Amino acid sequence: MAKRKKKKAGLFRRLKRLICFVLLVAVVWFVLGLVPRQPNFALDNPMRKEETPILIAHGGGNREFPDNTLEAFYNAYSVDPRVMMETDVSITKDGVVILSHDTTLDRKTDVTGAIADWTYEELMHLQVDFGFTNPVRNGQLNGKRVRFTTDSGRTVSPRDVAYPAGVQPRHRTKFLCTTLEDLLVSFPNNRINVEIKQSGELGKQALNEVVRLLKLYDAFDRVVLASFHDELYEAYVALQASGQVPETFMYSPSVAPMIRYVALGAVNLDFLFKDGLSVFQLPTKQMGVPLNTQWLVNSAHKHNVAVHYWTINDVSEMQHLIDIGADGIMTDYPHLLKQVLDAQGEDGPTAVVSQ
Repeated sequence: MAKRKKKKAGLFRRLKRLICFVLLVAVVWFVLGLVPRQPNFALDNPMRKEETPILIAHGGGNREFPDNTLEAFYNAYSVDPRVMMETDVSITKDGVVILSHDTTLDRKTDVTGAIADWTYEELMHLQVDFGFTNPVRNGQLNGKRVRFTTDSGRTVSPRDVAYPAGVQPRHRTKFLCTTLEDLLVSFPNNRINVEIKQSGELGKQALNEVVRLLKLYDAFDRVVLASFHDELYEAYVALQASGQVPETFMYSPSVAPMIRYVALGAVNLDFLFKDGLSVFQLPTKQMGVPLNTQWLVNSAHKHNVAVHYWTINDVSEMQHLIDIGADGIMTDYPHLLKQVLDAQGEDGPTAVVSQ
């Protein structure tokens, strides 16, 4: 009997200590939550939404027209003149930054080879056609070339684009090489997301040329830089810290900084995240962890950081992101997302939109 009472007393003491520990953790959590969150981006953030999320055309909308072509971006512009344009870039042998999702030409064109081994002059002289979706293995052509077609199997040409008044197709049948400069000049008022695809020294060369173009066209306040390469993200941070770029310089993180932010936020320590970025560009899930959450959007907004999600082609997921307050939605189908956003304003979230 005495042993039983002693055992119960020991269990009670352990339970009491556990309760005290849980209460202490709760108090610390609460106090940490009261620590002011300073804006990581100090200025008004042009990547934040106003009423509805920003329509971001992934590669210009790469299921409607061949991606990363000037024609695809004109198509997206015809959907919504306020569209934000997402593009990928690599630098050529002669130092020109061109639009391309890949660092090789094999998958998207009628020629082969690394972009860094070609000059822009050669690409234009040969009228290389960027209107393909070829099979590749390790970036190299692996089968017969396949022309781009829409989901319905329809082939498209530059003449199928609804161009603004005064703009004519560059070629009747081919989707010619497009430079970042072409994009900046053709759409002087649109926001643009530029992801540098090359890494190492080539990536840094591309970055230097991108920064030169942003200075030339005074475009720092509408262009955000991105990369999945940590060394380029570190270069963005260094440019900002050294004052080599204006305060309006904007960038988004690679994977590692994003994981660091989410981990800190999970324990209410996100105030320790000091990177001066302006945007989180996220998938809806990373390593099994859902990122399309109200908590993450609200947390980022406390830091004046916009939240853009990629690549969203499902109507229900678009609606969910609208509901949680996402700032931008990146899609392969600009027409579809525009319908969803318009329905949100006209009929509310229950409107039915078909693809």
